[in-house]
Amino acid sequence: MLSAHRALAVCQKRVLVARFFYGFVHSFKCVVSATMQPVICVESAMFSWFERRLSPFPEQALTQPPQGFLAFCLYYTRGAWPYLLTSAALMTLVAIAEVWLFSFLGDIVNWLSEQSRETFIQAQFWQLAGMAAVVVGLPLLVTVHSLLNHQTLMGNYPMRIRWLVHRYLLRQSLAFYQDEFAGRIATKLMQTALAVRECVIKLLDVLNYIVVYFIGTVVLFASADWRLAMPLLAWLALYLLMLKFFVPRMGRIAQQQADARSQMTGRIVDSYTNIQTVKLFSHAQREASYAKEGMSGFLVTVYAQMRLVTWLNLSLYSLNAALLLSVGGLAIWLWLGAEITVGAVALALGLVLRLSGMSQWIMWEIGALFENIGTVKDGIGSISVPQVVEDKVDAPVLSVPHGEIVFDQMSFHYGQASGVIEDLSLRIAAGEKVGLVGRSGAGKSTLVNLLLRFYDVADGRICIDGQNIAEVQQDSLRAQIGMVTQDTSLLHRSVTENLRYGRPDATQAMTEAAARQAQAHEFIGALKDAKGRVGYDAHVGERGVKLSGGQRQRVAIARVMLKDAPILILDEATSALDSEVEAAIQENLYRLMQGKTVIAIAHRLSTIAAMDRLVVMDAGRIIEVGTHDELVASGGLYAQLWARQSGGFLDPGDD
Repeated sequence: MLSAHRALAVCQKRVLVARFFYGFVHSFKCVVSATMQPVICVESAMFSWFERRLSPFPEQALTQPPQGFLAFCLYYTRGAWPYLLTSAALMTLVAIAEVWLFSFLGDIVNWLSEQSRETFIQAQFWQLAGMAAVVVGLPLLVTVHSLLNHQTLMGNYPMRIRWLVHRYLLRQSLAFYQDEFAGRIATKLMQTALAVRECVIKLLDVLNYIVVYFIGTVVLFASADWRLAMPLLAWLALYLLMLKFFVPRMGRIAQQQADARSQMTGRIVDSYTNIQTVKLFSHAQREASYAKEGMSGFLVTVYAQMRLVTWLNLSLYSLNAALLLSVGGLAIWLWLGAEITVGAVALALGLVLRLSGMSQWIMWEIGALFENIGTVKDGIGSISVPQVVEDKVDAPVLSVPHGEIVFDQMSFHYGQASGVIEDLSLRIAAGEKVGLVGRSGAGKSTLVNLLLRFYDVADGRICIDGQNIAEVQQDSLRAQIGMVTQDTSLLHRSVTENLRYGRPDATQAMTEAAARQAQAHEFIGALKDAKGRVGYDAHVGERGVKLSGGQRQRVAIARVMLKDAPILILDEATSALDSEVEAAIQENLYRLMQGKTVIAIAHRLSTIAAMDRLVVMDAGRIIEVGTHDELVASGGLYAQLWARQSGGFLDPGDD
């Protein structure tokens, strides 16, 4: 019983001690936290101030970037010059201070060897005070330089370039994106932005530091004895020859490597973007081989680069060893002849060892500079491309009070010698519903693309309510047109964001009403993505891959219903829907068409037979115009297509 009481007493004492220490530690943490809070606030304010100096998202006018390397870099450096030049000036001061410290090292060696301990401080007080001031001031210089570089420039500068390039590329024509991998374009944007930053900063900052440091070293050597500068000058000549040999080769390989890297990335992204097709045709191995081919091409450039690096290291270390031997031997020989002091020997050997270490860094910096130059030149080829479809200066906003569309003697040929569409004229009255009919390749989709101004016509003009669409703002033109296509593509965002893409200011009630009209509300409510987001907040995957074709089509129809534009284009709008859903949506589509000018394309002729007028195209020309009954009675191409339909679909032979 006594042992139990003792054990209990011991436990109570331990609990009290533990509570005491816990309370002490907690109080100490509170005191430290309270003490450090002002420091943290000051630190945060200091960093934030430098981070806000350069805007990462400038709202400047977009023009085609220059195609020359230097002009391209200058174009994307507008607005950053004050900070770049200040950074370069600070680095110049740092280099001067470091060289001066080496000079002071030589002086100290001389003073210690020549002066007595008793009078040393008194005799050299002001020189020592000057050295102390430099030593204290150098970290301050480096701190300000680091704040400018890392807080103001390193993040904001390339982001400005990405922002400006992205805005410019968004204005490129549809043809631009049809000729390139999306992943390749994105890779070039990211690589080029960083490469421009590195080129400009290395030229202004690093090379400035190197030049100042080397000139200071030569001056110090010559001030001790002019002969000490001779090995250094010889080393410089050989070093420059080495740069001349290696760096351009590394630059050429870097340019090839940048292109090979973007090609490799583009192939990989292409496989991921079309993963459903890859799996449908069981071509995972084929896609792996396709990517391997790109990776192998990239690896060839890596091997070539690494061979140059090995030769570069060998050459550089040999040259530095020769410099150390020659300067060291010459300095000792001059000292033996009493022509230089011990301090001069210490200065010479110290600076040579510093230069030997720096030379490796310099070579890599210059190598990286040329590598980045190669990357920028490669990026210019994809970025600095003129925009084929451009707005005129001060182009007005399109106004559509009625919705009349006129194709006036229009020709278009995709840059080919022979025309895809030749001398086509067609007037669609305001509020008229017109169906475009014809075999595949007749020019129906091309006509719609020209109306949307994805391309500019070669001859003639297209007018909406008397306004030439080539003379108005593209955004205002497309804002007045709602379109549902057969190949519906959705953004990898929430259902709500996709629905409101044509009308960002729509309320949730308006959004859900449009979804109900398109028979989409029910399936949207049952959606759930991998992160647990449900219903209208669920994300639909890249290009809407998480939805079925019919679901994507209904979201696209709801999006156009919500946009409620005065001109409506339906390109196989209900082709992905089953008959029951199509019948339910059709009534809402007809309601949507009321008061709008409508152009509908469909192979399923029954879906457009009730249009006000049907326009039959063949080989880029209009060959028949009339109502369904008139065209069937005339016995032309439309009558043949109608007669060959089975269950409302065209016979495959007609395609």
